[in-house]
Amino acid sequence: MLELQEIYKTFNKGTITEKKAINGIDLKLNEGDFVTVIGGNGAGKSTLLNLIAGVYESDYGKILVDGIDITEKKEYARAGLFGRVFQDPMTGTASNMGIEENLALAKRKGNPRTLKWGITRAERGEYIEKLKRLDLGLEKRLNLKVGLLSGGQRQALTLLMATLKKPRLLLLDEHTAALDPKTAKKVLEITEEIIREDKLTAFMVTHNIKDAIHYGNRLIMMNDGNIIYDVSGEEKKSLEISDLLKKFENEENALSDKLLLSQ
Repeated sequence: MLELQEIYKTFNKGTITEKKAINGIDLKLNEGDFVTVIGGNGAGKSTLLNLIAGVYESDYGKILVDGIDITEKKEYARAGLFGRVFQDPMTGTASNMGIEENLALAKRKGNPRTLKWGITRAERGEYIEKLKRLDLGLEKRLNLKVGLLSGGQRQALTLLMATLKKPRLLLLDEHTAALDPKTAKKVLEITEEIIREDKLTAFMVTHNIKDAIHYGNRLIMMNDGNIIYDVSGEEKKSLEISDLLKKFENEENALSDKLLLSQ
């Protein structure tokens, strides 16, 4: 459902800080794929995600969704196709608005603007049922301002908002990196449950090797703007951390300190 054809991206062209971030990547995601993307700092993981989202424009190549070329579409024009959860729990929600109001905003994403705002009884019932899935008690606190939630609660809510309208592709940009290990595990479990139950296609960037192996049906490893390893199915299920580390042994500057600490 997603296809990248010969995607290139260079930052600060023609300057002393020129950086070739993506070097001719070809990639296809099938319907229902849950892809985890691993690599060291500067490998190109988040750049690739941002190119898909439309945050950056590619220098060359095409991006297609369901066979339709969206390469020239701006980020706002792609919003109806993609759901996104950011690394920072403060991003993706309106902190001075209530939980219910944030969900209503997400529900109306991509719809024509009108003067009508009221949340119907049916909508409220839907939000309560969705919030129950998180098992965080938020369904009993619909009017609580989101700014008062913990980082984990806020990230779980952002995840729910990003998937409320069942996007064609869910983009997860290290969405548990800012959370403590216990909370991160909870948010990842919720993520996996929503992806599975709603039959979503997902693209999850992570620095954590264990998470990359444990979650999803496909794993992509990047280094220096290239995909150096792409594994799925039974082969992925049998992967060990040591297997991934060996893949890096011949890749110059591939292992960052953060990646090593993620074991």
